[in-house]
Amino acid sequence: MIDFEPDEEQALIVETVRQFAEQELRPAAREADEAAKLPEAVLARAHELGLVANGLPEAHGGGGERSAVTSALILEELAWGDLSMALAIVSPGLIALPVADFGTEEQKANWLPRYTGERYVPGALALQEPRFGSDPFRPGLRARREGEQFVLEGRKALVPWQDGDDTVLVFADEDGSPQGFLVPRASEGLSAEREANLGIQALPTATLSLDSVRVPADSRLGGAAGSDLSQVVIRGRVALGAAAVGVARAAFEVARDYAKEREAFGVKIAQKQAIAFKLADMAIEIDAARLLVWEAAWRLDQGLPALREATLAAQQVRKVALDAADGAVQVFGGHGYIRDYLPELHLRNGRGFAAFEALALV
Repeated sequence: MIDFEPDEEQALIVETVRQFAEQELRPAAREADEAAKLPEAVLARAHELGLVANGLPEAHGGGGERSAVTSALILEELAWGDLSMALAIVSPGLIALPVADFGTEEQKANWLPRYTGERYVPGALALQEPRFGSDPFRPGLRARREGEQFVLEGRKALVPWQDGDDTVLVFADEDGSPQGFLVPRASEGLSAEREANLGIQALPTATLSLDSVRVPADSRLGGAAGSDLSQVVIRGRVALGAAAVGVARAAFEVARDYAKEREAFGVKIAQKQAIAFKLADMAIEIDAARLLVWEAAWRLDQGLPALREATLAAQQVRKVALDAADGAVQVFGGHGYIRDYLPELHLRNGRGFAAFEALALV
């Protein structure tokens, strides 16, 4: 039987993260967006909570308590606070989790401790590509073996690109099979150009160009055994689904609270049928979307196939997030279009889910 009632430990984690999002992320969201810069002090305090490290193996300094459902609960709360900072906070998992799942013992020993230490170290995963019809399972970026090296050729887009780490995990086509490669950022032939996005402006993302980038053969994720990209995609879609629920919930709550306070023609606008029905529809759709995300996360925790469920959740939640954010702008009326209020920020961030792929993992 599927039971989505959080246990005592999960409930405590959710409450802790909710307080952190309310006290740290939400107050910093507007300034971070306007400055197009992440607040380093907030990221450092978030790292102290161990939100990523807790799911990594104990043998490498983690907590050894991996749970997709718990991660989904965490991501919803963080994204409720602010999407840019939420994605930055969990970015260490973009490298750490695939290495934990597929890495050789040498790769685990080399990379995992840096993400479980006292200092916040961001991660970078290059999966998406700047081309029409981009398919994560059929990357256009190519990897060919030359002796004891691999040569990478191609481009990637929407790659989280914060300062503080020296590696990016790049997925490339190797003889018809998508495989991951741990590529030093300073590699000759690798260049990064920061993107100017509609939303998540505080989170730096880059388009990468790899022109005959050479990496040692042992940089291949998983060594000779390789890695399973489908698991990365599934976990990415569940993570983004949870984050989208957080954005949708934030948009709904700010619209609901505004409607209870704003008066028009002598009554609160929440008492107007059109507004009341819109808010009710938003609440229903958000709750339904959350259950889709939880189902996919639960299947991951049970070791069951989850590609279908994760994809359905991601497709539905991205629509719900955009509809909720747009609905909030409508409830605010003219104020919803002004940058002094949150709805326009939620709308810009929510619009991005239609294009995002694996900007976070559970």
